[in-house]
Amino acid sequence: MISHQFFRSIHTNYILCYSTKKTLLSKLRKKTGYAFVNCKKALELNNNDIEKAEEWLNKEAQSQGWNKALKLQSRITSEGLIAMITNKNHGALVEINCETDFVARNKKFHDLAQIILTTVLKYGMTVDQDSLVKKTMLCTESINKLCAEDGKSLSDHSALTIGLIGENINIRRALCMSVQPGVHLYGCTHPTPVNPVPSSFGRYGALLALKSDKKKEMLGMQLCQHVIGMNPIKVGDPTIDEPLDNVDDETIMLYQEFLFNPALSIQQLLQNEQIEILDFVRFEMGETFENRQSLDSIETCG
Repeated sequence: MISHQFFRSIHTNYILCYSTKKTLLSKLRKKTGYAFVNCKKALELNNNDIEKAEEWLNKEAQSQGWNKALKLQSRITSEGLIAMITNKNHGALVEINCETDFVARNKKFHDLAQIILTTVLKYGMTVDQDSLVKKTMLCTESINKLCAEDGKSLSDHSALTIGLIGENINIRRALCMSVQPGVHLYGCTHPTPVNPVPSSFGRYGALLALKSDKKKEMLGMQLCQHVIGMNPIKVGDPTIDEPLDNVDDETIMLYQEFLFNPALSIQQLLQNEQIEILDFVRFEMGETFENRQSLDSIETCG
C-alpha cells in the first residue's frame, strides 16, 4: 500500500512538473515566436525562469541575427514598406526594405518598422525648430545609430529581426518634419490601412504642412492623397512658375487638377479655402530620389 502511494505520488508530481513545463514552454513560444527547440533549451538553461529564458533567446537571436546580417547583406532588398507617423506638430516617414513581399507583410517586420518609426519621430522632436516647417533627412547610417526606448540601437533591432525571419533588411532612409503653431501637419500612406492614424504602413507615404486658421482634417488628408497620386515635384510659386500647356503633364502642385475634384486646380482650391500649402514630402517604396533636390540638400549622414 505504501509502495503504491509512493509511486502514485511520484507519478502525480511528474505530471504536475511536466504540465508546468509545458505551460511555460507554450507561453514562451507564444510570447517570443521562437522555435520549440530553442524555447525548450532556453527554459532548461535558465531553470524554467521565463524572463531569463526570454532574455537568453533574444541575445541568441541577436547574435545569430548579426551573423545572418553579415551573410545576407549583399542580397537585394527590393521589397518593403513606407511607414508614417504624426504626433501634433511632428511627423516622420521611413522606408524599410526587405527581400520579399511576404516578409513585408510579416508582423515581426511591422513590429520592427514601428520601433524604427517611433525612434525617428522622437529624434525629430529634438531638432531645433528655426523655421515654420523644418525637414531633416536621415540616411541609413544615421538611422542605424539611433537608440530605441529600450536602449538598443536600431541596427541591433534590425539584426534581431533578421535573425528571426532569415531575410536581409535595410533601413533605407527617413525624414522628420516639424511645424510651428499655426501650421498643421497631416500624413497618410497608400494603400490606406483600416486604422491610418497615428501611424500606418503602405507602399507610398506623404507628409504635408498646411497653414490655416483651424485644423482641416479631411482636406489635409485629401491633399496628402493628392501628393501620393499626382506626384508633384514642388508646391510652386505663382510669381515665378508658369503652368504647362498640358495639365496632364503638370508637375507643379498649384497647377495640377485636384485629385478629388478635377474641376478645380489646387491653386483655386487653396484660394477658396483661404489656406496655404507650405511644404510636402512624398516617399515611394523603391524609388530613386536623386532628382528630388529639396531632399538631397537636407540629407544628414553624420
